[in-house]
Amino acid sequence: MVGNTQSVHLSGVSLIGGKESAQSGRGFRASHPADGSELEFTFYPASEDDIERAATQAQEAFRGFASTPGSVRAALLRSIAAKLDGAGDSIVARAHLETGLPLPRLQGELGRTTGQLNLFASVLEEGSWLDARIDEAEPERTPLPRTDIRSMLLPLGPVAVFGASNFPLAFSVAGGDTASALASGNPVIVKAHPAHPGTSEIVGRLIQQAVAEAGLPPGLFALLFDSGIEVGRTLVQHPMVKAVAFTGSAIAGQALMRLCSDRREPIPCYAEMGSTNPLFILPGAMRERAAALAQGLQGSITMGSGQFCTKPGLIFLPEDLSETFVEALRTGIEALGQHGMLTAGIASKYRESVQRRTDEGRAKWVAGTRTNTKVTGFAGYATVFSIPLAELLSQPDLEDEIFGPTTLLVHYGRQGDLLSAAARLHGHLTATIHAIEEDLGAAKQLVEVLESRVGRILFNGYPTGVEVCHAMVHSGSFPATSDGRSTSVGTRAMLRFSRPVCYQDFPDEALPSELQRSNPLGIMRLVNGILTRDRQA
Repeated sequence: MVGNTQSVHLSGVSLIGGKESAQSGRGFRASHPADGSELEFTFYPASEDDIERAATQAQEAFRGFASTPGSVRAALLRSIAAKLDGAGDSIVARAHLETGLPLPRLQGELGRTTGQLNLFASVLEEGSWLDARIDEAEPERTPLPRTDIRSMLLPLGPVAVFGASNFPLAFSVAGGDTASALASGNPVIVKAHPAHPGTSEIVGRLIQQAVAEAGLPPGLFALLFDSGIEVGRTLVQHPMVKAVAFTGSAIAGQALMRLCSDRREPIPCYAEMGSTNPLFILPGAMRERAAALAQGLQGSITMGSGQFCTKPGLIFLPEDLSETFVEALRTGIEALGQHGMLTAGIASKYRESVQRRTDEGRAKWVAGTRTNTKVTGFAGYATVFSIPLAELLSQPDLEDEIFGPTTLLVHYGRQGDLLSAAARLHGHLTATIHAIEEDLGAAKQLVEVLESRVGRILFNGYPTGVEVCHAMVHSGSFPATSDGRSTSVGTRAMLRFSRPVCYQDFPDEALPSELQRSNPLGIMRLVNGILTRDRQA
């Protein structure tokens, strides 16, 4: 156990409008995953009044924040990033206590969190993300003249963000959803994950400070606690909330989707709900580097104790060439000890799922420690199962994700069968192909199938690890995500929380700065079909 949090001020109550809310309801505490012991500080769920205040103040803040220049929002994001860096030791220490994740992993995640805040800030300063379009009037056009038409993206309104269990920083209070929502001009109400409430409060306070120091409305950010689902349920149904961002289980994500669609005014729900991430090893690659593939996959399967949404949980391999690969994977997996997991619930569900798969016998147990082996704290053992391709196709539920360090080997014969199987997969976040030159013909056909199933296709790599950059797509077809047209990672994430608005025949002084004739912000715009930064006459 590392880290002393006594110097960190934690109130255990929700943060709304720059202030602390009152204690309410039954308190809860986080637990240390290594031994299950309760940690210091009690946290209290947000009340209905808290939710109402957070939503009302967010709507009030939206009226002014929506029209702030990109430079103001960029400065806010950079300020948040700087504060996170400045409090890095306290943040990482508390996150280590609450999640059991190694300190280097958490330090890297903090860097990713501040990095994406700064990345969004740079996009705001550059400005082209607004997709400003101008079609100037053509009064002499025949047979009909054209009026002056201009459009750009505008924010939606208050966004409800749900913190994720497996990324206490990068997909949590100041994570990508919060960063992209603020960047695109929307207030944010975060529902903190109950597994790491102390980490959430430390980060939430820093965001509050940044908002106050920027002179922006205090309702721009709120942090709500809850150990269950009631606060989240009430929040997404509030009429002032205009979008939802969620990373977590399929059950919870699909429940939020229904709540959002059943509202009197339906709102977009961007839910990332997990994935099995099929990985395909083609014959040439298997012949050339079976042992190396086994070693690489072992690392990817067990990285973060298999608690990454991009873990390869379905591996297709040629049945007549797989003996060396399987033996190397078995040897590596069985040399491992137990894997610490994030929460008691995650660890218990993982062990139950593996035991059920073992007992059912539909998939053959290949490697790992039997699940009835005693574990310490919140933990499980890595396991590998296998099944012939035909049997997987007749039992499609085996494609569903098991969150933890396990995978299913699928043995295929003809490559035509592999293509047919790929076409029958449901949506996933990623798909990976391992191939050499002689496999490229089959690989090209496989890519054409997978393009409609996933958001990211990798070649000769491993899907764990998602780079935060302009081109990244972290999405996929349902049930991996609720809307495969978007991404939760990368700068396109800002587009989720915006919509196009058109201005027709407006006087120049009444237009947003981004659409005015002189282009005062100097941003890239599509003027009469041509991308340019030029000013108009």
